[in-house]
Amino acid sequence: MKRRSFLLLLPGFGVAGVAPGAAPAYPPVDAGRTLTFPRDHGAHPDYRTEWWYATGWLQTQAGAPLGFQITFFRTRPQFDQANPSRFAPKQLLFANVALSDPVVGKLQHDQRAVRSGFGLALADTSDTDVYIDDWSLRRDMAGRYRARFHARDFALELSMEPTQQLMLQGDRGYSRKGPLARQASYYYSQPGLKVSGSLKQGSRQEAVRGTAWLDHEWSSTLLADEAVGWDWLGLNLDDGGALMAFQIRDKAGRKFWGGGTLRGGDGRVQVLAPEKVNFMPVRRWRSPRTGTSYPVAMRLEAGDLTLELIPLMDDQELDSRASTGAVYWEGAVTALRTGKAVGRGYLELTGYFQRINL
Repeated sequence: MKRRSFLLLLPGFGVAGVAPGAAPAYPPVDAGRTLTFPRDHGAHPDYRTEWWYATGWLQTQAGAPLGFQITFFRTRPQFDQANPSRFAPKQLLFANVALSDPVVGKLQHDQRAVRSGFGLALADTSDTDVYIDDWSLRRDMAGRYRARFHARDFALELSMEPTQQLMLQGDRGYSRKGPLARQASYYYSQPGLKVSGSLKQGSRQEAVRGTAWLDHEWSSTLLADEAVGWDWLGLNLDDGGALMAFQIRDKAGRKFWGGGTLRGGDGRVQVLAPEKVNFMPVRRWRSPRTGTSYPVAMRLEAGDLTLELIPLMDDQELDSRASTGAVYWEGAVTALRTGKAVGRGYLELTGYFQRINL
């Protein structure tokens, strides 16, 4: 939770110029549904919104650290489903790609938005295979994800190979996002992806390697009216474990819902109740572009685990107003426990610029 990832679940999402008609009947998200693979790696076009979201840490040949984020969003808008036109925007696709390079000192980012079809954009239903023009994320028969993003300021071509089992979030993939049972999504993660590939910046191309985390989530239900934003973390732990944690904040900045999943290095899984997850600001950074103050360094309590989250660099603000419509902070972080690094992942901070209203 564009994710985030929860980005497209919030009220007000729409597309300029799209007129409502016979609005689609979105299927509900119910507890007890068994996720089935590889089918559920693919798209679920009947649902309101969906995303595939990969984040990770890379290392150049010289040992320099980098962070990356690639996301595809699919949404089924409030549009007349009886419209026979091939140009009717019955499915819309969005994509974001970002690179965190401390040498550059600020987030490099690109984005796209288009209606599905015409051979230009598609989210396949049988397995992960989603693309917009020459941007793509595909899962092959061996289970490897291959990403190709040639952005404005850089190009990434990555192979991401699973080294761990899928982690079903919540109750076997049914993930609550609020106090009402219908405020939920289907959600699973693939932690511990082994990454190799190439990065091109300007005329320089080099090999990179690292570790990544992939989320896939879909839903039909809006978040609670009092939702302003959320704090979310996907973390690969050095002992082979994995942690996903989130909290949703209200208009006063207080947590009114939360949750997560902690898988230890021994494979034991602990589902975290809302009261067991707390994000607490330690240090804030103010964006020179939007004036937004973000808590880029956080203390996280997740069950019995207490972590300090330290950003790779402060300026990881992402402005997606040309696609999904949001401004938020999303960046690479290191997790410390009693002063010692124990993992690396990505932190997402939304609703600090303004209430998410896509």
